[in-house]
Parts: sequence; C-alpha cells; structure tokens
Amino acid sequence: MGMSYSTAKWVAPTSFLIDFAAQQYGMLSKPNMKDIHDKNLSFFSPQPFFIAGFFFPQQLLQLAWLYRLYKLDPKKPGERGELDQIVDFVPYYSIGNLCIATWMVFWNSERLDISNIFVMINSLSQLYYVIAKLPPMNTNSTSSILTHIVSKTFAGIGVLDFLHNGSVAFAKDQAASTMVKVLTGVGFGLASTASDWIFGGCLVYDLVALAVGQSARDSGWSKTLAAYAVGSAAIVAAKNLARPPYNGPNSGYSTTATDDMQDRV
Repeated sequence: MGMSYSTAKWVAPTSFLIDFAAQQYGMLSKPNMKDIHDKNLSFFSPQPFFIAGFFFPQQLLQLAWLYRLYKLDPKKPGERGELDQIVDFVPYYSIGNLCIATWMVFWNSERLDISNIFVMINSLSQLYYVIAKLPPMNTNSTSSILTHIVSKTFAGIGVLDFLHNGSVAFAKDQAASTMVKVLTGVGFGLASTASDWIFGGCLVYDLVALAVGQSARDSGWSKTLAAYAVGSAAIVAAKNLARPPYNGPNSGYSTTATDDMQDRV
C-alpha cells in the first residue's frame, strides 16, 4: 500500500481534519455520542470518559507526527529514511481516520450495526499494520518513535472499539456469559505476552475502562475485568523488563528475524 511523498502530505492531514470535524459533530449534536452510549449498554461498554481521555493526548501525538511528515525533506538523504517510516503508515492512518469519522455518523444515528462495519475495518487494519508491517522501533529516530506510538495507540484503542461496538450492536442489555469471560481473559492474556510497553499499556487501559464502565451494571464482571487488568499489566511488565522490546544501545538484545515478528505488536 505504497504512497508518494506528495500524496501522503495532503492525505494524512486531510483525514485528520475530517475525523476531527466528525468528533465535534459527535459531541455537539443532539443526541450526542454519549447520549447514544448511555442508551445502548452491554457487557463491553466502557466508561465513556476513558475514551475521551485517551483521544485528547493521542491527537496531540498525531499532530507531532504530522508535523514531521511536513517538515522532513525527501531530497535530503539524511531525512529521507526518517520520512519513509512515516509515509509507510499514512495509508493505514488515513483509512483509520476516515473509518472513525464515518462510524460517528452511523453511531449518532443509532445504526450500530452499520457503525460496527467501520469499527471492524479500522481495528483490523490498524492491528494488521502493527503486527505485519511496522518495523522494530529505533530509539534513535524520532520518526520511528512517533510512528510506533501513533500506530500502536490507534490499534490499542481499536481493540476497545471493536469489543464495545460489537457488543452493543448485537448483544444490547446482555450480561457477559461464562464463554465471554473466559475468552476475554485468554485473549487479553495472550495479547499481553506479545506486546511492548505501548500496545500493552493500551490493553491495560482498555480493561480498566471496561471495568469502570461495568461497575454500575455488573459488579462481579467489573471485578473480573479489573483482575484481568492487573494480570495484563503484570504480564506486559514482566515480559518487557526481562526482554526490552526496542533496538538501540540500551535495548539489551539484538533484533533477529524471529524477534522482529514478535516485537511488532
């Protein structure tokens, strides 16, 4: 999914502005996005303010990433490699922004079945990039660091979006079954074992948001989610302290072909 430098420099900011405008529509319209959330609850409904609290700093990081997209000059050999790391993510970044913007329209129209389609496209495309396309982080490269942060936070909150929208679209007002509880624990546990600090931190944040959101609906399920959050945090910390995931002089190991695949998430 290659893209020229000139195309990337207008596609990425345009998609950001479209998404930003859609978010304003979602917050200012009547009913707004929170009103729809409160009317449609299920076993994967998070505390909505956790989502807002996530996206505000994440958008600031996006702006820093977009600034480097504009600042770096591909004609300068020393900057071309830095720019290539950013441009490689632009198609997935732009798809994500456009999907989130379209999701907002259908969410506020309470067409949660249709909004779920765009959530799935966004979440799966971001996870695909992080798992299959993103090269290991170079801690000596600002572009590499920002691309890792932006892409992994997109993918991390995409996991929460996927669970949330799917549950309210197809299991509204239902409680978590034993199967759902088991699969949630196993799924987050396995994902935590393959995650670095960034994506792993997002998984823990997702679980905390779910635990708080479920506290008023199902206290038992809320406590289980909180336990999962503690367990996920412990797994992520143990894995990354024992084997630092980033290359560079302080990483503690050299990236191999096998390590490369494991540490892309």
